[in-house]
Parts: sequence; structure tokens; C-alpha cells
Amino acid sequence: MKDDEGAGRTAAPKRKDARRNKETLLDAAAAVFVAKGVDAPVRDIAAEAGVGLGTIYRHFPTRADLIIAVYRHQVDACAEAGPALLTTSATPYAALRQWIDLFVDFLVTKHGLAAVLRSDSAGFDALHAYFLDRLVPVCARLLEAATAAGEIRSGIEAYELMRGVGNLCVGADSDPRYDARRLVDLLIAGLRRAH
Repeated sequence: MKDDEGAGRTAAPKRKDARRNKETLLDAAAAVFVAKGVDAPVRDIAAEAGVGLGTIYRHFPTRADLIIAVYRHQVDACAEAGPALLTTSATPYAALRQWIDLFVDFLVTKHGLAAVLRSDSAGFDALHAYFLDRLVPVCARLLEAATAAGEIRSGIEAYELMRGVGNLCVGADSDPRYDARRLVDLLIAGLRRAH
């Protein structure tokens, strides 16, 4: 019985370590996707993560598997950041601004996903539903907190704001003169209540 208990104690740290390694790999892939797009060579992702190509292919046999995993990982990270920012930021409005910055980073990483999943509309629809289910409530909570603090106008819907931010990010990669982040900053500044 004691041997079984000891085995259980060593298995948990290995699983935790494996999970952390996979998250490191997904963070590296996201960074490469932001810098070079979703068609970036897998060897660039491996170099960024500090692992061999075999490690990536063991976790993600296809590029689509990797892109989907990065997408879900970033949705989760963005969702978890909202409540954390509310507790650590100076004001709810500051938390909202920081969260929108993370959301913009996510949107940049997401570029190219539709092309990869074009042949699998059910898979794309499932990811989009996951995105909405996880992120719209977080944005709504941030908006509610900023509204309750009297920092922004009332009546702003989370889905509309997220859609507006997304629309401002479209095409940013194809025109170097277009600064989506600056326009998103103007949009978020426009939410402020006039004093």
C-alpha cells in the first residue's frame, strides 16, 4: 500500500511539470505566431520554446492541432486575466484597458486561424462558441465594475465592444501604416464618462 501511495505522489509532480512544459510550448508558439504568422516554421516555435521538433509533434501532430491549442490557451489566459486585473489594477477602468490590450494581442495571434480551419466549419464554430462563452462574461464583468465606479458610460455591451475591437484589428497585418492598437486606445478612451 505504501508503494502505491509513493507512486501517486511522484505522478502528480510529473503531470504538473508536463502541463507547465506544454504551456511554455503554447506561449512560445503564440509569440512566434504574433511575430511571423500562423504559417511560421515549426522549427522557429521549437527554438523559441527551447525544445526539439519531436516534442512539438508529440503534443501536436498537425499544425492545425497546434493552432487550435494556442487559440484555446490564449482564450483561457485572457479569461483568467480579467478577474486578476480587477484585483490588482488601480481602478476598474485601468483593468479594462489592460484587459483590452491582452484581447488585442489575442486577436493578432488568432490571425490565420480561419484559413487553417476552413475545411472544418464545425470545428471553427465550436472554437468561436468557446471564445464567446469564455470571454464575453469577463468583458461584461470589467465593464460593470468600471460603470459602477462611475468611470465609463453605462449601457455598453461586452459583445459589441469586443466586436468593435475585433473590427479595428482586421487588416492591421496587411498595412504597415495602419495602427490598430492606437485606434483601439481611442475607442477605449471614448468609453470614459465626461466630467
